[in-house]
Amino acid sequence: MDVLTKLFEERFRSPADHVQVLQGHLSGSGRKLVRLANGKVSAIGVLYNIREENVAFLEFSRYFRRHGLPVPEIYAEDLSQGAYLEEDLGDTTLYEFLSANRAGQNIAPPVIEAYRNVVAVLPRFQVEVGRGVNYKASYPRASFDRQSITWDLNYFKYYFLRLAGVPFNEQALEDDFGGLTEFLLKADRHYFLYRDFQSRNVMWRDASPWFIDYQGGRKGALQYDIASLLFDAKADLPPQLRQRLLDEYLTRLSDFIPLERDAFMRHYYAYVYVRLMQALGAYGFRGFYEQKTHFLQSVPYALKTLHWLLEHVELPIALPTLMDAFRGMLNSEKLQALPSDAESVSETKHLTVRIFSFSFHRGLPKDETGHGGGFVFDARSLPNPGREERYKPFTGKDAPVIDYLSRQQSVHQFLAGVTSLVDSSLSNYQSRGFKNLMVSFGCTGGQHRSVYLAEELAKHLRARNGLHVVVRHLELEKQGK
Repeated sequence: MDVLTKLFEERFRSPADHVQVLQGHLSGSGRKLVRLANGKVSAIGVLYNIREENVAFLEFSRYFRRHGLPVPEIYAEDLSQGAYLEEDLGDTTLYEFLSANRAGQNIAPPVIEAYRNVVAVLPRFQVEVGRGVNYKASYPRASFDRQSITWDLNYFKYYFLRLAGVPFNEQALEDDFGGLTEFLLKADRHYFLYRDFQSRNVMWRDASPWFIDYQGGRKGALQYDIASLLFDAKADLPPQLRQRLLDEYLTRLSDFIPLERDAFMRHYYAYVYVRLMQALGAYGFRGFYEQKTHFLQSVPYALKTLHWLLEHVELPIALPTLMDAFRGMLNSEKLQALPSDAESVSETKHLTVRIFSFSFHRGLPKDETGHGGGFVFDARSLPNPGREERYKPFTGKDAPVIDYLSRQQSVHQFLAGVTSLVDSSLSNYQSRGFKNLMVSFGCTGGQHRSVYLAEELAKHLRARNGLHVVVRHLELEKQGK
């Protein structure tokens, strides 16, 4: 922190008497943001150890500002220590302005006007000012080219599809990725691509938009950035508003270049898809891989967007395996069980019970809530339908296995003991205001007994008030069942 306070004092000729570490819209970027202020001035300090990305942001910021674009002024820098000071644009992002002025799909007129202002500025970044951008400063690539697209698609495949347990044929999916890449590369790609043009990267100050987080900028297609804004998953803009804003963007764009709308629209939804996959890859990496589970709260919104695309859009190219993977995501119990941030706020008033089935061969389920775990019940002493050939293809959610286990007295005795223990804990947890309890059932293969018991306990608990019950079958997820 010393380097930032030193930069502040050197720049403003007086020390900062208030230093505040910020959280929020950049919390997933790896950068540390600090607000430094005294009675006269406030600035944002940034600490980040990737020099090339810092250079890109500083270069672009100074260039954009010289050309009259609303971006933060750069006050001071020390790249040797990964530090710089920039103008403080306040605390209100476009996303926060939207969230505070909507009721479901009903969005207040001032917010719609704000979005209109934002899409009006975008062509200036892309075309008017973008013509003179020094792409040698771009990081990690100078253009959104084949390599960039491949990175994004693999990010989605390995950090989202794979970790979410969505089944796919590797080679067939790669073939679709290749076809999609070739199609994307046929769009005109000689414009400035902002890369992260979304509602959290637009600050709303004095009834005007101010723009940040363009350090990933490079040369690319016009369609990408407007797709990023209008299909920003968590913003959840209504389809009619998306179309209205797209029309306004195209009208503005036509003031800068001769525009063939049909040619633009031919590639538009392919860029919507690739941007959505990039975002899902980020949610998976931060949420599934790094265990920062609040990032997974964006997944339900992305699935809603995906459902709309599958219902309303037909791409000019066939991508059967990719579309099957998308449908697999929509049918995934693991993904459907993820709460949105709105549901998470609601859950804070309730006790959330997470019920798992698993195989002891794979190890115990991980507690992702920070609560420290809970009950683990060993079902390996119970009769095992998996030893009989006729039950091997089925799971504990299928009628033949349910019928088999429900006829076993030992299973009923086991469940009675489990429900008695869990019920007594739940009453205590609720009275003390606890928010999470984890209950796990393990068996040999994680397919029959543990799955059945998890489903039965969930059925029992869902009859109680004040509980949010989430069920996950870890072994079935790995098998794509």
